[in-house]
Amino acid sequence: MIITISGPPGSGKTTAARLLADKLGYELITTGIIFREMAEAKGMNLADFGALALEDPEIDKELDRRVLTYAKGDVIIEGRLAGHMLHLNGIKAFKIWIDASIQTRSQRIAGRESKDIEVVMKETIERAECEHERYMNVYKIDSYDLAVYDMVVHSDNQTPDEIVDSIIGGMNNV
Repeated sequence: MIITISGPPGSGKTTAARLLADKLGYELITTGIIFREMAEAKGMNLADFGALALEDPEIDKELDRRVLTYAKGDVIIEGRLAGHMLHLNGIKAFKIWIDASIQTRSQRIAGRESKDIEVVMKETIERAECEHERYMNVYKIDSYDLAVYDMVVHSDNQTPDEIVDSIIGGMNNV
């Protein structure tokens, strides 16, 4: 079974995807790692590469080509647009969106990056706006539209294990 896990930065999607992959014995593909590898190959930091991607749609299209090659068998594909990408390409998957408030997401990011929470909140909002604009320009996808997802999980007051248990429970109801 193909599973996608999407959500904004700091929502817990990567942690949940790792735990779920371990529990199910699935391969885990993270689009963020692929995007970072592409940035590194160009000798750019993530912010600059994201800005370049806003002007050059071929970057996102290459990322998608790479991600779609993994969409087979028992795999979890984690990334902000993973659910939309598979939906647009007619690939059947159980699509999950994990969300959390901007405050929770900023606290998580600030903690893992040892940054000031106010700085992180500003950067997180700017990043979301940049990505939303890119997705609209390249794909005509409203990344805030959750209609393609089979399940939405709010992670503010849940542990990673509770999130994964919730996802497994949702999968069993399909």
